[in-house]
Formats: sequence, C-alpha cells, structure tokens
Amino acid sequence: MAFALSPERERELADILTRYPTKMAACIPALHLCQAENGWISEEVIHWVANRLDLPPAHVKGVVTFYTLFNQKPVGKHQVWICRTLPCALRGSDSILHHCEKSLGIHEGETTADGRITLRTAECLASCGTAPMMQVDQDYHENLTTEEVDKILGGLR
Repeated sequence: MAFALSPERERELADILTRYPTKMAACIPALHLCQAENGWISEEVIHWVANRLDLPPAHVKGVVTFYTLFNQKPVGKHQVWICRTLPCALRGSDSILHHCEKSLGIHEGETTADGRITLRTAECLASCGTAPMMQVDQDYHENLTTEEVDKILGGLR
C-alpha cells in the first residue's frame, strides 16, 4: 500500500506549510509528521515528502540521514535512549547501557525480538545536571540506578 498521511495529519501538514516561507523550510517538520504516521522514514516516505514539497529526493534523504531523530528502519514500539556524553559517562551511563543490553537481550541499535523496545544512544539529551539519564519515548528518567532502570524497562514489557 502506498504511503499516505491520515486526514488529521494531512491537516497538520497543511498548517505546517503555512508557517514556513518555503516548502523546503518545512522539510523537517513534515518528516517528523510522516515518522509519527509510519514509525520510520522509508524510501517510499522520502519520495512522498520530496513530491509533496517539490524537492529532490536526494535533498530529503540528506535530511533523514543527517539527523539521528529520524528512524531509517523499523523500530520498536518504545525507544530507549541512553545519554552518553561526558557528564552522563562520568556518572555511569556506560553501566546503565550495559545493564539495559543485558536486561533486554539486545545491543545498542537493536530491537527486542518481540518488537517492543529499541535501544539507542544519544550524544546529548540536555540533562547533564541529572546524569545518568535516559529518554523513553518522550519521557526523561534522571539520576538513574540499575534498580530504577529495571522498573522502567519492566513497565515497557
């Protein structure tokens, strides 16, 4: 089936396009909208956005491959991001990451066999004062311990 936005998201896209001086300027918000609809940015989505915004597909693909917030392959229902910048690293983010890998039975960048959780790392999640931290979907979890991580991951299963 060909990619298409739901009627509600079509209205959101129409609103987005009114807020930017050119269609090209709306590329990132349009991609976020498509990712919310599809779960990831496939080649089909890239071509759909390019066509809709009158852009070359190579431009849209360049945006998708540059920004880590765009999923270039299917991901789990939940995305767990472990911050790995210096403040988090100094306060134990490596042990938090290894604990997550062991608990979930996957490595960073992989998705659990049941498709529920994708484990990722981020260079900075902007919560340096409360390191170590992780983001689960849109929620921040700060000052983590392995016990807290177990509770969080248990709630996702």
